Formats: sequence, structure tokens, C-alpha cells
Amino acid sequence: MSKPILVVGAGPAGLSAAHSLASVGQRVVLVDKEAKLGGAPIISGYAKLVPSGEWAKDAIGGMVKRVEENGLIAIHKSSRVEEFTGSAGDFKARLSDGKTVEAGAAILATGFTHFDSVNKPEWGFGTFPDVVTTTQVEQMISSGRGIRCPSDGRKPERVAILLCVGSRDRQIGREWCSKICCTVSCNIAMEIREELPGCHVYIYYMDIRTYGLNETYYWKSQEEFKVKYIKARIAEVTSDGKKLIVKGEDTLVKRPITIPFDMVVHAIGMDPNVENKSIAGVFGVDLQEHGHIAKGNSYGSLGETSRPGVFVAGAATGPETIDDSIAQGKAAAMAAFALVNQKTPVAA
Repeated sequence: MSKPILVVGAGPAGLSAAHSLASVGQRVVLVDKEAKLGGAPIISGYAKLVPSGEWAKDAIGGMVKRVEENGLIAIHKSSRVEEFTGSAGDFKARLSDGKTVEAGAAILATGFTHFDSVNKPEWGFGTFPDVVTTTQVEQMISSGRGIRCPSDGRKPERVAILLCVGSRDRQIGREWCSKICCTVSCNIAMEIREELPGCHVYIYYMDIRTYGLNETYYWKSQEEFKVKYIKARIAEVTSDGKKLIVKGEDTLVKRPITIPFDMVVHAIGMDPNVENKSIAGVFGVDLQEHGHIAKGNSYGSLGETSRPGVFVAGAATGPETIDDSIAQGKAAAMAAFALVNQKTPVAA
């Protein structure tokens, strides 16, 4: 009997990998640092996912349920891998709960960290309570409380969504595009307009990157929900004591803008997992230049890292969508399964 495969991280990619392996009869050890499974969509309280439109608690919650009910998957919550030794086919992992597990391979599905908007202080987060993040807005929606100004609970009449907060910004060392923020922001804008039809929603952007079939969110938000798009460079977010004031330049008409709002939303990007250095140290894998876990560059590789027998999937490798993270989890599972179940050639 082959040894179990260790899956680290129980977000979309990790849940996908674990379920895929168990579906073909492979034993799995699933380790997650949180007290509950589901990764960012569950821990951060996401609302409706794009492009499916399903609530995160149902879509990802369903993935959690099928993993927790599978007898081939041993789950260790509130736990971390502290030591990882051995070689492909014969690894040992020491967990923070004191247990040691054997594994034939490992899949790192350790995800990302949301950009902390305090690192963009000129845009008002942490100074003005009604400057919030897309994650906070998702929590307002998913909790059922609805869109409200945190300062006094009122329904906002004017909302600005600022794109690329913590993405495509060399000044703060974030040179990458976070891939999903534009689409998520379009979706949030429509949800605000659906709940509050009298609320005017503006999206301030450098470029709109609703790639592929997600372009429908861009057009639908404008044509059906009357969301207004302004190509701009935002200088700062201040307050006059009553309203938040967004200042910058409309880069299409080349003129300064100073516009009042009740709420300003930061469309925050996806940073590398803040624990990636320690994860890389424990598992003996390389990081790429921005701090994500490096994966093989070959088109034929299925999530291989720099260490044989250790694979990676999802947003651990860089900004990624939930759908693609799930697909990568399945691909890494296939590669790991092939490794631990490979047959020794019979001598002629």
C-alpha cells in the first residue's frame, strides 16, 4: 500500500487536491493552520463568487463537507508542519500538534495574504472608518447586514471603489496584477446597486482587466446597473468632516478631480503568503522573485517545485482565481498520485 499524500492548506486548491486523491482511493493527510477548513473564502467571509454566482459558504462549504466526510482523508486542524524530512516516496512530517506522519509526496496549497491597506496610507484606510476594503464589503453582504457606513451605520448614497490597491504599484513593491480584483469590484458594484438602487457607485481605474469571459461583468455593471467608470490616478483620500474626499486626476480628460463620497472601497490585491519564507524553509523549496512558491516552468509540469516529490497549487504560486486554483489542485493531485503509485519496471 502506498503512503498517504500530505496536503498542506485547506482552501479551494487544497480541498480540490484532497478530494481528487481520495476519489481514486489514495489516502490523504490534510493539514491546515486554521480551526476550520475553507481558506480565504470561508475565513474571510466572501459573498457571491465569480463567475458562478454561488455563495462562498455554499460552494466552498460543500467542498469542505465532502472532504470532512471522506474516510480516506485524515484532517489536522489548527496545525502546521514544523519539520519535513526524507525524499520523494518516503517523507516524514512533524506537526505542531506533536504527531508525525509519513507521506509519499506533499502538495503545498498554502494560499495568499490579502494586501494590508495600511501600506497605502494616503488613501485613507486606518484613518477614516468609512474607508474599507473589498473583503470588508463582502463580509457586509455575506453576513446579511447589508452595505453600511461603519462610522454610523447609515446607508451610503455615494460609493467609490478604487482599483489596484496593492497591485501594479512599484512604489510599494507590488509589481504584479492580482488578476481577479477588477471582476470582483464590478460584481461588488452591482451588488451595492442591487441592494441600494439610489446609491451612486463609481469605479476609479488605471485599466480594466476583466479578462476572458469575465468581460461581461464590465459591460453589465455599466449598462444594467449604471455603475460609472473613471480612468484616473488617485492622489489621496481625505475628509471635510462630513464626507470623504477623493482627490486625483481624470487621466482621460487631463483634469483634476475632487469628489465627495460616503464610503470608499479599496480593491485590495493578493500578496504572497506572509509565511512563505518559513514554509519554503521547512519544505526545502524555492521562492520566486516576489516571494511566491516557485513552480516548474515547463508546460508539461503539473505543479512541481524545486524539490522532487513536493508539489504546489493555487494562489501559493501567485495571484489566482478560485476556479483555476481548484483545477491546479486536481493537476497537482494527479502528479503526486502518479509519483507515489509508480510501478518499478520489470527487468527483461
